[in-house]
Amino acid sequence: ASLFKKKKKFSLLLLDLEEHYFEQHTAYNLTARGPEANRRTSGSLKICSKSIIFEPDDAVKPILKILLKDCKGIGAVEERGHNPFTESKPACILIETKQVSVFLHRASCLDKLGDQTAMVSKMKQISINNNFFQHVTENPHMECVAEMVSPLVTNAGHVCITDCNLYFQPMNSYPDSVVQIGLHSVRRIYKRRHGLRPLGLEVFCTENDLCSDIYLKFYSTKERDELYYYIATFLENHIAECTAESYMLQWQRGHISNYQYLLHLNNLADRSVNDLSQYPVFPWVISDYSSTQLDLLNPASFRDLSKPIGALNTERLERLLERYRDMPEPHFMYGSHYSSPGYVLFYLVRVAPEHMLCLQNGRFDQADRMFNSVGETWKNCLEGGTDFKELIPEFYGSDSSFLKNLLGLNLGRRQGGGRVENVELPPWASDPDDFLEKMRLALECQYVSEHLHEWIDLIFGYKQRGSEAVAAHNVFHPFTYEGGVDCDSIEDPDQKIAMLTQILEFGQTPRQLFVTPHPQRITPRFHNLSATPSLSSSELSPLSPSMESFEDLTEESKKMAWSNMNKLALQSCHKIHKEAVTGIAVALSGDSIFSTSQDSTLKMFSKENGLQRSVSFSNMALSSCLMLPDDKIVVCSSWDNNVYFYSIAYGRRQDTLMGHDDAVSHICWRDDKLYTASWDSTVKIWKCVADDISSNKRTQFDLLAEFEHEAGVNTLDLSPAGTLLATGTKEGTLTLWDIASPLPLNQLTCHSGKIHQVAFSPDSRHILSVGEDSCLVVTDVQTGMLIATVHAEQEQRCFCWDGNTVLSGGMSGDLSVWDLLSSKVIHKIPAHSGAVTCMWMNEQCSTIITGGVDKQIILWKPEY
Repeated sequence: ASLFKKKKKFSLLLLDLEEHYFEQHTAYNLTARGPEANRRTSGSLKICSKSIIFEPDDAVKPILKILLKDCKGIGAVEERGHNPFTESKPACILIETKQVSVFLHRASCLDKLGDQTAMVSKMKQISINNNFFQHVTENPHMECVAEMVSPLVTNAGHVCITDCNLYFQPMNSYPDSVVQIGLHSVRRIYKRRHGLRPLGLEVFCTENDLCSDIYLKFYSTKERDELYYYIATFLENHIAECTAESYMLQWQRGHISNYQYLLHLNNLADRSVNDLSQYPVFPWVISDYSSTQLDLLNPASFRDLSKPIGALNTERLERLLERYRDMPEPHFMYGSHYSSPGYVLFYLVRVAPEHMLCLQNGRFDQADRMFNSVGETWKNCLEGGTDFKELIPEFYGSDSSFLKNLLGLNLGRRQGGGRVENVELPPWASDPDDFLEKMRLALECQYVSEHLHEWIDLIFGYKQRGSEAVAAHNVFHPFTYEGGVDCDSIEDPDQKIAMLTQILEFGQTPRQLFVTPHPQRITPRFHNLSATPSLSSSELSPLSPSMESFEDLTEESKKMAWSNMNKLALQSCHKIHKEAVTGIAVALSGDSIFSTSQDSTLKMFSKENGLQRSVSFSNMALSSCLMLPDDKIVVCSSWDNNVYFYSIAYGRRQDTLMGHDDAVSHICWRDDKLYTASWDSTVKIWKCVADDISSNKRTQFDLLAEFEHEAGVNTLDLSPAGTLLATGTKEGTLTLWDIASPLPLNQLTCHSGKIHQVAFSPDSRHILSVGEDSCLVVTDVQTGMLIATVHAEQEQRCFCWDGNTVLSGGMSGDLSVWDLLSSKVIHKIPAHSGAVTCMWMNEQCSTIITGGVDKQIILWKPEY
């Protein structure tokens, strides 16, 4: 092709798998036939571990690749004109085969020629040239041998990391003498599998997560990990480490697009554009490639994302399952993978023809089997017996060149006689750019956003392996999975290369990122959530249209308050207790503030008038308090196993509920029901059976439900709609309950010690918990999946949050403002002289009150 005439013809793609290119020398080729002037061809000889490659200076003449096993002889000879008295060694080496004889000046590896292991070992003994260092003061920290990875190619050399740079020096100085990366410019680093072995490391210096700056393959996991941890330590104060869970949280809340999220997941699952056997995988999302107009509001326009490609056609699936049942161990449903080098180059042949020629022994595929039409390719994926491929990121990018034959390649003629040129597009696309734009719109549309988590379950999640994979008809050959084969245990070199070839060419399943169902994305005006029966529509749907304008105003004021939470201004400070403050409640008017303490008293005070009342119910500590909706009764929980009802109007204790066998740790109130948590390992729901609890009459409480735990319950919270209950125990277990059922919906040990507080997000999608282990943990309500763990410098005792930002109180007495999406503290505010023990925030998020072990109560307001 004309492309190859413009470029240098030599490429590492000419080498075999696991073959190394060492060095090049000026040489000439002698032929026995033809005019004497044409018998000598000048060029360069590339010394490789399994072959030698002669590249003529004349670009019209073909490259010669000579396998060492085909050589008749390799020997030293004297070139015509050589003077034995002035040189002590022969000037030339003769390499002779049946077809050609090549002369060259002595090469450093030729004395080991034919012994690949010896040749590689000799090159490994050479240290990196420190003349390449950017600064004379650089101190090398580590040096080892590695290979730089690019599509279908690895190139051996030396890696050196100093206190400010990462260097890679190819042993053959190809294509450059050295690659230098400043550590300050690194944005991301990822450990990689290469050939299903944990040997890779990829470094990114830009925010473009599709293309990296260098991909290295090491000869041992230990060396890879040592280099990784050195860079990670250097970057610790420069960038935040992002996990699958943190990206999930950002995606759920709409902070990153579907495209960005899929790129992040591919990166975390070892997918890289430098490794065609692990190229990033994207889903087919559109199923309509025949209409003149693409309707993105019609569900029929889309592929079922809950099924793998092979299960979309019922008739084909039945045939595959029949074969699967009759198959001896190991069972697998599909004889080919959804992503492999062949499939990647099938799509990219027009922009990477040399890679396709390398993969297929110098030939393009038959014209009718090429990527000729988007619609035909989708049809074959639905109906073909061995075609189950997904898409690649380029289908949702902005560069349409892979759809056009801009290089004028001769890709053959189809059976109908037509030449293979540009890819045929669906009728709804006017040109390649329009096609990509509509593909991007489809990927980000409502339907796909609602169902993308189902595809993630198949490719990166819990349906990737085991019984869930079998149930989802998602089982591939064992060699495609991590741990499916141990290449290091294969001693025979030929068998090892054969196994590596099979792994690399067949394709590899991504590293599993999630082991529980992936939560659904939160989308605007979302009414059709496919949720578990216990999650009611009132929990997960927006307010009615009549309430929307009021909701918008309220939400706007809340957003304004939370955006200024780092600007809290202290309004007043009150020291009215003798021990730590444990609870705060405020009257609706805001005039009266109530607080409980370990000094066993309930205090009533105001910002203007100070302390107004002090009440003692028992000689044991009070643990929390709340104000009933009528603004007339304050309810207090106590370590003496009781709950006390205090009448503000009558100024006395009105009722006592004796309902537990140990301390009552926390209480909630909703719809005339009282929820009590106790260290006796139970949570109980009580119903008020009096007409008016605020009247000066005794009130009867009936026990409606009891939720048993395996440890003392330290905290609880009700969802905004009052249908779900979250509890946290002394042993670190978070449990989600449907209040209509005594059985837990989800339960997980998310802390290694006592949970101090749990709270639902305003939209009921997530639960945040803090505990003795100094962690802030976000759990998905629908799936019970732990989706983010943030490690704080110190134990956090209490908090308020809006679903994205957290205001927490820690052991040191500081208030911390957290951005959960970046897992960072964005601001610290000095507050108490000891641990912050409780926190209250009004509905508008415009007033915050904190209490601490320093016996103080502090009022705060965000400054606008």
